[in-house]
Amino acid sequence: MMPKAVEVITPSRLHFGLLSLHRTGPVRYGGVGAMVAAPGVHLVVRPAASLTAEGPLANRARRVARRVGLALLGAAPRVAICIHRAPPEHVGLGTGTQLSMAIAASLAALLGRTPADEAELARWAGRGHRSVVGVHGFVHGGLIWDPGDAAAGERAPPVHRLALPAAWRFILLRPHGLRGLWGQRERQAFARLARMPAAHVTTLRREAAEVLWPAAARGDFETFSESVYRYGYQAGMNFAAAQGGPFSAPRLEALVNYIRRLGVRGVGQSSWGPTLFALLPDEASACHFVQRLRALPETEDLQLCIAPPDNEGAKVRLIET
Repeated sequence: MMPKAVEVITPSRLHFGLLSLHRTGPVRYGGVGAMVAAPGVHLVVRPAASLTAEGPLANRARRVARRVGLALLGAAPRVAICIHRAPPEHVGLGTGTQLSMAIAASLAALLGRTPADEAELARWAGRGHRSVVGVHGFVHGGLIWDPGDAAAGERAPPVHRLALPAAWRFILLRPHGLRGLWGQRERQAFARLARMPAAHVTTLRREAAEVLWPAAARGDFETFSESVYRYGYQAGMNFAAAQGGPFSAPRLEALVNYIRRLGVRGVGQSSWGPTLFALLPDEASACHFVQRLRALPETEDLQLCIAPPDNEGAKVRLIET
């Protein structure tokens, strides 16, 4: 029996940087990132006479639903999508992937279809073409290490995941009015970026494998914080030809340096930005730091949000009545 509706609440994704822009050795792309509990996407999908969508990103939701419907039914689905909450697109929070995966998961649940794995769900949703951090994070939550896609005829390396300490907090900072690269501009940026030297790829892999990942596994906040900054800075420098430096705008680089001078070491840019994140050891210190930031004239135009790690992934609930 078809449920009356399906509710999906997703985390948001922070991406610390790609491992490789081109095929350098056996893999390309990949990267490291973390899922956070806010702001996230919240939507409800119900059977309806025709395909409709309302709320933030409604037009995109309709396009995604048509794509998923064609994959599952061969036709546009007859559903009503109500989006209660969604962060803006193209700000570094992986909103497109979380929205698309949420719609794919909800339509599959309505139709009684179970994807074989997250890769099949991502194919229905049309996501995961470069990094799969957001795809795996949607399903599993936590800290995600994507070693990259495989060369033709080779098996893709496994994606790693572990839970971050629940007490840690990410402060998300976003200046009003800025957007990261997306669409045609993003494709053009990738096309003109030079091939990453093998030594740069090796440096990033070692940072992730030998410092960042072990520190997260043992809950070593200080080491993890410094490693996240180093990893993000080096990954960002590989995009300098497209964004002018390790960060996507001089304002963001100045903010990162300022926050580190205030004593917070784990700072970085998520994906193309403009969202920055700062890592604090617990809720109390995060709240105190936000109060300090809000008292400064340099930060008056920033949107600030405190987000705990999300170690569970999206919550999908069938509504039967």
